Amino acid sequence: MFEKDGIAYAGNQTPPLKVWGVRPLDNFMLWLRFNTGESRLLDCKPLFDFPAFAPLKDQEVFKSVYIDYGVPVWNDGEIDLSPEYAYENSVPASAAAFSTPLKFEQEGLSSL
Repeated sequence: MFEKDGIAYAGNQTPPLKVWGVRPLDNFMLWLRFNTGESRLLDCKPLFDFPAFAPLKDQEVFKSVYIDYGVPVWNDGEIDLSPEYAYENSVPASAAAFSTPLKFEQEGLSSL
């Protein structure tokens, strides 16, 4: 049980989800490390359907990603991606997935 703003809640309070590390990869993929300790891969191409993310179609803009207060951002903060969306729409990354393309394909990640 925990209390927040004078209200008692059951369970344990979990910290907000934050991105602690980000790397742009080929084919508009992002490698993300979350404050949970997990590393995940996010395919950003589906975001291109939304006008706000259209500038990311430019490889140079896409590669300029950085973290601002736990959130991946581009264009001096004009474009941001919620950590929750990134987590829910990504797949676990493993060190083995980066070691050989064959291992990456065997893990079912070749369609990303």
